[in-house]
Amino acid sequence: LLYERHGEPPAVVQLKDLEVAVLGDSDVHVKMLAAPINPADINTIQGTYATLPALPAVGGNEGVGEVLEVGRRVTALKPGDRVILAVNGLGTWRTWGVFPEEALLRVPRDIPVLCAATLSVNPCTAFRMLADFESLAPGDSVIQNAANSGVGQAVIQIAKASGIKTINVVRDRADLPKLVERLMALGADLVVTEEMLRKPEMKDIFKDIPKPRLALNCVGGKSTTEMLRHLQPRGTMVTYGGMAKQPVVVPVRAFIFQDVRLRGFWMSQWRKDHAQDPDSVTSMMDALFQLIRRGQLSTPTCTQVPLQDYRAALENSMKPFTSSKQILLL
Repeated sequence: LLYERHGEPPAVVQLKDLEVAVLGDSDVHVKMLAAPINPADINTIQGTYATLPALPAVGGNEGVGEVLEVGRRVTALKPGDRVILAVNGLGTWRTWGVFPEEALLRVPRDIPVLCAATLSVNPCTAFRMLADFESLAPGDSVIQNAANSGVGQAVIQIAKASGIKTINVVRDRADLPKLVERLMALGADLVVTEEMLRKPEMKDIFKDIPKPRLALNCVGGKSTTEMLRHLQPRGTMVTYGGMAKQPVVVPVRAFIFQDVRLRGFWMSQWRKDHAQDPDSVTSMMDALFQLIRRGQLSTPTCTQVPLQDYRAALENSMKPFTSSKQILLL
């Protein structure tokens, strides 16, 4: 799926036949199997994301494939291996691709295809935010908005496996009871709407659940301000997205009297910072593989779409209140 200029998908995206690149000595020829459509992919096509590939470009930053052939200097991979892409901007919405060996991570074959396809962005983001900003212990709590997003669902499950309680904020909607039921089934301790965050009854919640030391924000605007009210003194809010396209507004009292810390997180930057530290990547991936094997981390709610139906998939991924991730089958 190629786009030659920035603009609104699916109008600027087209399905084209291209020649497969020549296999270099350090390259890997991959048959792509499945690739999701993430918000960052849409922003990249629109030209608003922080990093943009040179045009024309193939869409998609995440996906799983099977190795068909390797260059003569490739040592870590062999034909038949399953791999995911660990580098942005290479384009995963394709049937075949030739990628540098260092851009790929091998995935054990007992990891389901859809889990692997959606592993390198959202679960990794959730894992790092839970691990890197506060020393959380069993019994501690975390509050997050956009709890039904891919990252949100991963946060609920990873936290549950660690004994950490989650307070999950979602937008009010017609099918709210179904959404609440689904998030509770994943392991959420509490699901509230943004409106409920502002009500005095929130105080009653903290009789059973400790005030959170960590807040995870991917919305911005009022949602952020309201979450901050419930953060413990000297707690940390991590912003990793801005779905509302509104600034993060912090009351002065939160800084002075609560001494809250505001941080940002971007998985792509974490990967760059740890490019020379393969052990940190390996330990994270191994932990996620173990969670998947134990049934403690599942694929986000998703809709599988054949590649030729990409227009509908792109349109559906951009609809408001979308809880199902579109996965292109390649």
